[in-house]
Amino acid sequence: MTTTLEAPASTATPSHGGAVRLDAVGRTFGTPGGAVDVLRGVDLELPAGEIVAVIGASGCGKSTLLRLVGGLDQPTHGAITFDGDSLVDTDDRAAIAFQEPRLLPWRTLAQNVELGLPRLRGRRRHARAAGRDRVRELLELVGLDHAADLRPREVSGGMAQRASLARALARNPDVLLLDEPFAALDALTRLRMQDLLLDVHAAQPTTILLVTHDVEEALYLADRVVLLTSLRATDPGTSSIAQIIPVSGTRPRDRADRALADLRATLLEGLGVHTHHHNTPEETR
Repeated sequence: MTTTLEAPASTATPSHGGAVRLDAVGRTFGTPGGAVDVLRGVDLELPAGEIVAVIGASGCGKSTLLRLVGGLDQPTHGAITFDGDSLVDTDDRAAIAFQEPRLLPWRTLAQNVELGLPRLRGRRRHARAAGRDRVRELLELVGLDHAADLRPREVSGGMAQRASLARALARNPDVLLLDEPFAALDALTRLRMQDLLLDVHAAQPTTILLVTHDVEEALYLADRVVLLTSLRATDPGTSSIAQIIPVSGTRPRDRADRALADLRATLLEGLGVHTHHHNTPEETR
């Protein structure tokens, strides 16, 4: 039986996203050879409800940037604010999903999603019932209501990743941080998961910061794509924002749109990948 990945309307009070601002953010790590700047001078604004993708070569600091926004690490320089409030530690308004689902193998999918719920004082009967309702809603949202009682070893990688996404959404976060969430999936499942993410965003419009290596994925999902590259000329090994590219058009987008192809060429060139333009018959006339 084929599982539909369409998201139903949410019955919970939806998040409308949180505004995030990074001002001159940098991160320095100490090494045996001395201090190493991984990020320097990162200025970025994420308006509430926007999807922003960060793309760059391996090791350029994308995941470090995500961890800083999530409060899992602290910037050495600069400041990060959520809706104008300084971010000084992990913030309940943000939730993160990683490349690996990181589900507890001895728990069912429903029990894993339940772990993401905010801790309720007293755990009274009505609170527990509300929690169960929220878990059922989230499993339905990601197309896993039929698999609530299965354990991670009994489901596919795509299903496990959907459960991980549901767990991140359980807190009803204002900001959702995604670190290569679909990288380990096969190509077809990855495309389906991209569409599912857009359905989830429409039902629960959080601000999303997505780290990816996939140029097509970034252009298909994001309102803006942030290109993070090394400061080769002045300080090799240190990265900053080279370009911020807006992506126009309503979602879901036509993956074959010529405008996306042009943006793809721009991004690849920014990443140092040479592209070749082939004239269409109309262009040769």
